[in-house]
Amino acid sequence: MAKQVKKSDLPQKICVTCGRPFTWRKKWEKVWEEVKYCSDRCKKTFKKQQ
Repeated sequence: MAKQVKKSDLPQKICVTCGRPFTWRKKWEKVWEEVKYCSDRCKKTFKKQQ
């Protein structure tokens, strides 16, 4: 069995748009350094503001 990691031990970032903290997700594993937004909604909102 794979070793499980507690959610509290996962890396976190702050969303550029809403300022909320969000944690690492498996789907972001390869692009974690490039992730800036917590959701698609925040990504769209940020692009509209500019």
